[in-house]
Amino acid sequence: MNGLTRKLLTIVTESVLERVLPEDLERLGARGFTITEARGKGSRGMRGGTWDENSNIRIEILCDTATAEALTAHLQKHYYDDYAMVMFVSDVTVLRSEKF
Repeated sequence: MNGLTRKLLTIVTESVLERVLPEDLERLGARGFTITEARGKGSRGMRGGTWDENSNIRIEILCDTATAEALTAHLQKHYYDDYAMVMFVSDVTVLRSEKF
């Protein structure tokens, strides 16, 4: 397997942000992303997985280090204080690295 290392930025947040976050992500360099519904329990209690305003979404972005840093800094600055949001970044090996 030949691959290159990229960053996987995972964001779990309130589904109400699904309308605004894609524009931010693209403007800051994300070439693509995946959004799925998410459910689980955290500091704000149990969150359902239905597509309503009280649910959570999980956004996954494969990108280079600079883009991951720009995205996390922007999201922390603009959303952390007012929305439930967690982010984590991990190194992954990708095939077809030109896509990310």
